Amino acid sequence: MEIYLPIAGMSLNFFLVIGIGAVVGFLSGLFGVGGGFLLTPLMMMIGIPPAVAAASDSNQIVAAASSGAFAHWRLGNVDFKLGLIILAGGIFGGTIGVQLVYYLRQVGNFEFVMKVVYVLMLGLVGGAMFMESLRTIMRSRRPASDPVVVESAQPKLSRMFDRLPLKMHFHRSGLHTSAIFPFSIGTTVGIMAALLGVGGGFIMVPAMIYIIGMPTIVAIGTDLFQIVLTSANVTLQQAFVNKTVDLLLALVLLFGSTIGAQFGAMAGKRLKGEQIRILLAIIVLAMTVKLFLDLVLTPEHLVSLAPAKGGGH
Repeated sequence: MEIYLPIAGMSLNFFLVIGIGAVVGFLSGLFGVGGGFLLTPLMMMIGIPPAVAAASDSNQIVAAASSGAFAHWRLGNVDFKLGLIILAGGIFGGTIGVQLVYYLRQVGNFEFVMKVVYVLMLGLVGGAMFMESLRTIMRSRRPASDPVVVESAQPKLSRMFDRLPLKMHFHRSGLHTSAIFPFSIGTTVGIMAALLGVGGGFIMVPAMIYIIGMPTIVAIGTDLFQIVLTSANVTLQQAFVNKTVDLLLALVLLFGSTIGAQFGAMAGKRLKGEQIRILLAIIVLAMTVKLFLDLVLTPEHLVSLAPAKGGGH
């Protein structure tokens, strides 16, 4: 059973598309991540043009993150003041990112740049997660009599950003810190949302917790709030500027990911936190290797180097 994707300009098996959504949804439920950084490369692997994959993923993220953001809002876990500053950066970065996508597609280098950024980003994130999880597992096996190193209560990066100007008080987070870093990280995530089709939560949440110093639950709620609006802004701009949002593709992926997430959440209850993190790190590193090989190996058909006709051209 095939469906025609009008913006991608191609037909794909319906069950293949919904299966990819289910797999990413399962991983999202298992690992507690949005899954955008896995979904976009997987769509590219089945032949969907990179620009359409990234833009349609952003659209899917809007729907997927909305329910979570609403739930955290009802529980009072959203710092709207800090979230609006991050959102301002996200809209600014998203606008830059959409224009960057437009330029790269015009010169025919979008897929190459996208894969290079993915390799660098996933390699760094996956490597850091793997080492952190491995250290946690090793510590858990260490005898209780071994000396434990007590870390400083405030990380060095947090102390460094605390010296920046434009300080503001954020009542919900219990913080008095500079608005420069939240705006900057929001800008970075906005650019990434346009270029890669990711929500950026796997970067934003650690930054909020370990650098800004936010409580974990508030960081998650605030991140979901900004993800919905940042991704919505990117989706609208991608639709109008680059014509790369395939609504049918996004809807099928969303349906599959909603189902898969339920099973992933159930599976996650059977694993320890460090086991979950190291499994995610292995998957991320495997994806990094696949994308790296795509960059360095000679294509099977040299004609594939030509810009794709689909995807809003």
